[in-house]
Amino acid sequence: MARLILDTNCFAYKNKYYQQKRGGAMGSAFTQVFANIYMLEWEKDLIEHQTSKHEIYGRYIDDIFMTMNEPFDELTKKLDEVQQKDVNIKIKPTIDGSVHFLDVTIKNENGQLKTSIYHKPTADPYFLPYTSDHPHRIHRNIPYTALVRAARLCSNLHDFHLERLRIDVSLLLNNYPPKLITNQFLRFFQVNKADILIKRFNEQTYKQLHRKLLYQPSKSEIEMKATKKDPVLFPPILQQKPWNPSVMYLRYQFESGPMSTFPQKFLTWWKKHYQFPGSPANRIQIRLIPKTNRTLQHFLIRKKPSRLILKGMEPKT
Repeated sequence: MARLILDTNCFAYKNKYYQQKRGGAMGSAFTQVFANIYMLEWEKDLIEHQTSKHEIYGRYIDDIFMTMNEPFDELTKKLDEVQQKDVNIKIKPTIDGSVHFLDVTIKNENGQLKTSIYHKPTADPYFLPYTSDHPHRIHRNIPYTALVRAARLCSNLHDFHLERLRIDVSLLLNNYPPKLITNQFLRFFQVNKADILIKRFNEQTYKQLHRKLLYQPSKSEIEMKATKKDPVLFPPILQQKPWNPSVMYLRYQFESGPMSTFPQKFLTWWKKHYQFPGSPANRIQIRLIPKTNRTLQHFLIRKKPSRLILKGMEPKT
């Protein structure tokens, strides 16, 4: 199966077919899995070395983070040994007391690792603009989730407060109302039982908040864990399906302006005309799902070749 996929990796460009002879498409699910399997074999010596020295080693796709207390010469020697395993894998090490790994800055302060959010110097303070044509709940959740990310990645209270100020200013620059920002910030501290941090610095309270959110599994992590269950012990056919027959999901085209009140008006109409005494509709809950309008990406970016190219059809004259 792997050979079939790698040998038939084709793409279209300017109305012509091409076959990729080397490597694989980064967007392919198989390529990512295959690359991770290969990299696990490649990095096995590094993992064993770090484990024997009680040091840290972590990799995400093509970024590696590791700690070492050995002399600089020993470190470069070890990296050179690994480099010889495959000349196609180039290692560009950054060795310092402070390094960037993905979206985190990691500092070594007296033997203790300190983390904060890394911002690229060229990055703009951008959030989804408040004037964009999206349901209000999406804009409402952005300040909250931004604080969750800050609390997870900032290991000390000072960096968290700096990040909170950055988030506040960035939201204001993207036309978010100050009252909405204040309310969502307050909701974050109340939900996570850290109200004391609103009024004064309390390092102990923040450490508890940081640990709680850091080890709290995300939605994608929960879904990934579910896929790793033994199918013999947990047969999918016996698991309870998330479908609820008493809930009806209705999609509607979202538009800002007068149409933004459509959900409230629809629910009022539903209760008035259908949920009368003795009606079977009383047992049904309505969930309205907004469908956002098409963006410029939909009109300007074409990921799939036209139907004529895929089917080898001659254009009609």
